[in-house]
Amino acid sequence: MDIKNNSANIVSVSRVFVAFVAIGLLFVNTNCAYIWALALTIIAFAMDGVDGYIARKYNQSSDWGAVLDILGDRIVEASYWIVFSVLGWLPVIFPLICITRAFTTDGIRSVALSKGMTPFGEKSMQSTKWGKFICASKFMRISYAVAKVAAFVLLIFAYIPGLSIDIATCALTVALILAWIAIIFCVVRAIPVVAESGKLFK
Repeated sequence: MDIKNNSANIVSVSRVFVAFVAIGLLFVNTNCAYIWALALTIIAFAMDGVDGYIARKYNQSSDWGAVLDILGDRIVEASYWIVFSVLGWLPVIFPLICITRAFTTDGIRSVALSKGMTPFGEKSMQSTKWGKFICASKFMRISYAVAKVAAFVLLIFAYIPGLSIDIATCALTVALILAWIAIIFCVVRAIPVVAESGKLFK
């Protein structure tokens, strides 16, 4: 494989493994493990922006790259929701919503891809202005990402062993609010994909 011309895709795939290491550390109940988990979680989500930057700057954008980017997003996001639920930090409804939404939208997007359309970009499957805004606009994508990442980071921070109860309680409260905001964004951003999918099956 040509590493130089596939660096964006390599970053997309690598972030999954960084996230897995971070998640694994959450089952090691020590202060050091949780601090590392916190740092690696931030890095894993920062890499989501890095792969896009590399793709644009070095003209590495491709349909395969777009698929890898979304695939990485799904694996990382679902993994965190699931593990937070397993640890008892969040209700099981969070991973259930996330996974249901992922299967629904990605199933539809796979049909769109077979017809030469992509989730975002010039060949976007979204044809309406409102659909493009909700699914692909920088405002919606950044708002969703910030709420999600902040929720994940604050959840891990709140459960660091030995953390002051007052600080932990405050962090957990904010994290739960952001988690609900993130999961609502997750559902809302799926609506245009489903609503505009009819044209794919004609």
